Amino acid sequence: MKTIKLAAALSAVLFSSLTMADASTDALQLAVEHQSRTPANVVRDPFRNPAETLAFFNVTPNSTVVEISPGGGWYTEILAPLLAAHGTYYAAHFPAETESDYYKRSRAAFVEKLASNPIYNRVQLTEFSPTGSNTIAPEGSADVVLTFRNLHNWYNQGGDEALVNSFKQFYAALKPDGVLGVVEHRLPADKMVGEWINSGYFPQALTVKAAEQAGFEFQASSEVNANAKDTADYAGGVWTLPPSFRLKDQDKDKYMAIGESDRMTLKFVKPAAK
Repeated sequence: MKTIKLAAALSAVLFSSLTMADASTDALQLAVEHQSRTPANVVRDPFRNPAETLAFFNVTPNSTVVEISPGGGWYTEILAPLLAAHGTYYAAHFPAETESDYYKRSRAAFVEKLASNPIYNRVQLTEFSPTGSNTIAPEGSADVVLTFRNLHNWYNQGGDEALVNSFKQFYAALKPDGVLGVVEHRLPADKMVGEWINSGYFPQALTVKAAEQAGFEFQASSEVNANAKDTADYAGGVWTLPPSFRLKDQDKDKYMAIGESDRMTLKFVKPAAK
C-alpha cells in the first residue's frame, strides 16, 4: 500500500512539473506572438528563435529577469508582456550620465519606446557599463541575466578586464543557482588571428574563461541559434550579413541567402552557497 501511495505521489509531482513546463512554453510563445510587437522585429524571429532561446535559459512568466544593453528593445517586446503579470523585468541600458552622443540617443529612444505602450509600464530601467560599477538589479534578486550580441562591444571598450567586470556585475545581481544566458556572434577557433575583434564575432573559449573568472560555472550550450552557412570571414565583418548589409547592394542576394550570423548560445550558473 505504501508503495502504491508513493508511486501515486511521485506521479502527481511529475504531472505537476510537466504541466508547469507546458504552461511556461505556452506563455513564451504567446509573448512572441504578442500584438504589440513591431513587424520589422517579428520577421527576424527565424534567426533569433526567441521562444526556444528563452526556454533554454529557464525564463518563465514568474522570473526576475535582467536584460543587459537592450538596445532598441527587440527582446523587450517579448519580455515585457511575458513578465508583466507575475515576473519582474530590469532593462539595464546605457548610463543616463554619459558623454557619448550615441549612448544618449539610444537610451532616449528606448525611454520613448517604454512610454509608447502600457505593456511596458512595469519595465524597470537601470544602467550598465562594462567599465563601471552599476546596480543592474538589487543584489541577489535575479533568476536570469541575459545578454544578446554584446560581448564584442564590451571587449572593444576594455579587453579582458571589461569583460570580466561585466560578468561580475551579472554575478552580483543573480540569486544562487541563477542563470546567465549569453548569445553572441561566434568566432570559429581557427579565425582567432589578426584583428579578429573588429569582425564583430567573438570566441566561445574566451567567453567561458571570463565567465568562470567572475565565479560562474558553465552549464550547457545550445545550437538553437547556429547557422552553418556563416563563414565569419567577410571584409565588412558580421555586419556584412543581414540585417545590416554593410556592403549595401553588393552581393546582397548572396548574404541574404546566408542569413544572420552563426551564434553561440551559452548557459552559465551562479553556484549555490555551500
